[in-house]
Amino acid sequence: MHIVITGASSGIGAALARELAQMPEARLTLVARRRALLEELAAELPVPTHVVSADLSEDDDAWLERAQEAQGPVDVLVNNAGAQVVAPTAAVDVTRGEASVRLNLLTPLRLIAKVLPQMTARGSGHVVNVASMAALAPTPGMTYYNASKGGLAAASEALRGELRGSGVSVLTVYPGIIAETDMATAALSAYESNAALRWQPTASAEELAREVRVSMERRRARLVFPRVYGITRWFPTIVRWFMDRFTPRLTAPA
Repeated sequence: MHIVITGASSGIGAALARELAQMPEARLTLVARRRALLEELAAELPVPTHVVSADLSEDDDAWLERAQEAQGPVDVLVNNAGAQVVAPTAAVDVTRGEASVRLNLLTPLRLIAKVLPQMTARGSGHVVNVASMAALAPTPGMTYYNASKGGLAAASEALRGELRGSGVSVLTVYPGIIAETDMATAALSAYESNAALRWQPTASAEELAREVRVSMERRRARLVFPRVYGITRWFPTIVRWFMDRFTPRLTAPA
């Protein structure tokens, strides 16, 4: 089973690599910009692992062809790579904002388009799209991130319906705040110490990775984690009222 994981050098991606390496006959391709971290991770995994250092916001996907030559056709695609811009919208450099949209939204769609034909031809496969709670409860000060993760979630949910009966499963993951990850640390540090965002329940990357694996194996449609955040799906009006009422303030423009 050839599993491709983007954004695999740390945090959620690295935890997913360790967890999914336990699946039967797993062969991994780990993709991120930081090769040294990827190689350290690959060295600890007990399965054949192909390492790719690439900037996924660029359109050069030659690495995917080389990965398939080394590890075989892709059975599982995990779109985890992402970038976060936390700043007042008017203060964000547009070039930086657009680059984050490319990485968070357009890159996953491009990779799906590359691997989906072979999956549907085989009648099997998994696509896992790591969206965000920001797709369900947009956070002020993260306009580009909210938009791109919301777009990815919508595309992912629609794709699952499109592929019903094809043998290809699509899982949309909505993580809340994942403790001790670079992205969570950077995001939280941008807000005032009394911001409601800081009071939210957190989980570890390892806990999330285990839940992703179980959800894949059971071919579930979506995973909201920690599970307490499920309220955002069932009571979106209340959650958005809360976000409006307790809008977190940024400490300073980024």
